[in-house]
Amino acid sequence: MTDVDLEYARVRAVLDRPTLRLVSRPTSAAVVAVFRTVFDRDVQYVPADRMHLQVEEHVARLQATGARVPASDQGEADDVRPNGRALCREWVAAQWLVRSNSPDGDEQYSLTSHALEALSLVDALSADRALISESRLAMIVDAVHRWAARAEPDPDVQIRRLDAQIAELQAERDRLAAGDGVETVDDDRMRDGYTNISDLIRQLPSDFKRVEEAVATMHRSIVEDFRNEVRPIGEILDDYLARTDNLMQSTPEGRAFEGAFELLRDDALLLRLRDDIATILAHPFAATLEPGERRAFRNTVGILRQGIEDVLARRRQLTATLRDQIVAHDVVRDRELDAVLRSVNRGLAAWVAVGSARDRVPLGLLPDAAEVETLRERFYDPDNESVPPPIEEPDDDVFDDLDVETLRRHGGPLLTELRAALRSAGSGSSDTAFHGLPPEQRRPVELFGLAHLLTGRPDFEEARHVVAHRTVRPDGEPVTFQMPTAALTADDDHTDAQEAR
Repeated sequence: MTDVDLEYARVRAVLDRPTLRLVSRPTSAAVVAVFRTVFDRDVQYVPADRMHLQVEEHVARLQATGARVPASDQGEADDVRPNGRALCREWVAAQWLVRSNSPDGDEQYSLTSHALEALSLVDALSADRALISESRLAMIVDAVHRWAARAEPDPDVQIRRLDAQIAELQAERDRLAAGDGVETVDDDRMRDGYTNISDLIRQLPSDFKRVEEAVATMHRSIVEDFRNEVRPIGEILDDYLARTDNLMQSTPEGRAFEGAFELLRDDALLLRLRDDIATILAHPFAATLEPGERRAFRNTVGILRQGIEDVLARRRQLTATLRDQIVAHDVVRDRELDAVLRSVNRGLAAWVAVGSARDRVPLGLLPDAAEVETLRERFYDPDNESVPPPIEEPDDDVFDDLDVETLRRHGGPLLTELRAALRSAGSGSSDTAFHGLPPEQRRPVELFGLAHLLTGRPDFEEARHVVAHRTVRPDGEPVTFQMPTAALTADDDHTDAQEAR
């Protein structure tokens, strides 16, 4: 094969990956938009029923706006309402979604590493920033310098490097101790550095998801080996241990997981990371960030913890499967079952050799029903036959006599009296008119009527302060409430307007 043939095969294999298939379809914009909406930065798992409903609503809304959306039959979109369950099933088959069981046993969806890579690619391309910047180059130079120092085998060179760093730090400390000001970067450079850090943080979920998927693939392979009994159990266990070590040491995802796991073990380093994040967000440039960007940046440690917890959960599931298989595996019983099935197959092959396509053989798949008479489900209960107790005659003296005035004291606001008080108040304020009413008309419920009559007045609805309104409950207890007030005039006709409404 020529060089161009090899390059074509390599590019073709890359383009066939689920990541690029997600962003290269005619309906990619709709699918990515649905994934971004359903799986927020703080949402990694969505219950299956909720996922189906949200997919149907989002796809139907995009379809109504004229966007090209996927159809549930893997064809192009038309005027048929989408089916959320069918779409999610297709996306699982396309390796964009994973359907699993939550700790409570309910089914849930999560994005695969391919989908997370596609979302990260869209975010990176949609960001308005320069690809080459001072912060990115400085990050590369610092990383190269740090790893070169770790790779240096000569102790003298290491000592010279440390002496240079100590001298530089001491000079900076002396400058600050002498009273010189702290040299802080401007907003543009700080924003550029924040963007580069955010790019690295956005790659973390997909890296963790790849490790989780690798463990899940190993889990399926080992379970299949157990079921097929192609190898002894001891050999399968040895292979599991070897593949676990190889997964964490020989793959980039595994090494990233091990590094993050070591990071989470260092409480001082985590505390310093949180403090550094708070310092960056306290810079004036952070005022231009969206609330979602600030929340995602502040949740960096949470992303690390959640990713590691998901990987460890997968490993615990694999270990539990191995333990259950070792404890419950019965070689003798499995061999007996295999022998029975083989004999059934031999008998079926012998019958097919002599029988025709229309021959029928009666097979008793289920045992005969046992002839058991009906058992009593309910027994005699004397209480069911007893006579109910006689109805007692009500005592007419239990309830006190109620008159109209008593009912009015415990009823709603007296709008007629309040309206008359506001009209007769002339110039003044609404609280003065309210306090001029007799005690029986200044119940707490009258404040609702007063607010109703004053609705529409700008000075009442836009009041910046409140005034004490002293009320009297029907039992004579005084109660004070804080409420806005309104100014009244002699020619005030607002209450007439309220009455007209």
